[in-house]
Amino acid sequence: MIRNETEYKEAVARLNEEKRRLAEHRERLEKSGLSSDEIKRVIDPIESFYQQLQEEVASYEGLKRGEFIELENFSGLGNLLIALRISQNLSQRDLAKRLNVHETQVSRDERNEYFGITVDRAMKILDALGARLITHVESSRADRKLRHEAISA
Repeated sequence: MIRNETEYKEAVARLNEEKRRLAEHRERLEKSGLSSDEIKRVIDPIESFYQQLQEEVASYEGLKRGEFIELENFSGLGNLLIALRISQNLSQRDLAKRLNVHETQVSRDERNEYFGITVDRAMKILDALGARLITHVESSRADRKLRHEAISA
């Protein structure tokens, strides 16, 4: 996950370099007389990396526009907190000041995607970002059916 403008600029530069390198590599392979299947086997891993990098860049650009992921059972909460900071154009230093902690703490937390974060800490970060997390609970159909059968028995 791209977490700041520096990483974003580096990723865009790398993306452009990988695109050029991929095109050159494909051209060399075609000139060498390999079949299209052989070229595909060689190029696929390189293209896969390129596509992954494209997705990361697109994801960061989406965050800058305020496009967020949905959470399910709090999975991805850390990434959501990072996304909120990014969407507000705040640096890790800015968030650290708002939380009254050292910048290295925010950097470390984000590098670990806030793994193991407490509810209290998540609430402090949300408050510092001026954001609210609203949830709703859904019961799966199978779960409802089991409850209904238990009540009927």
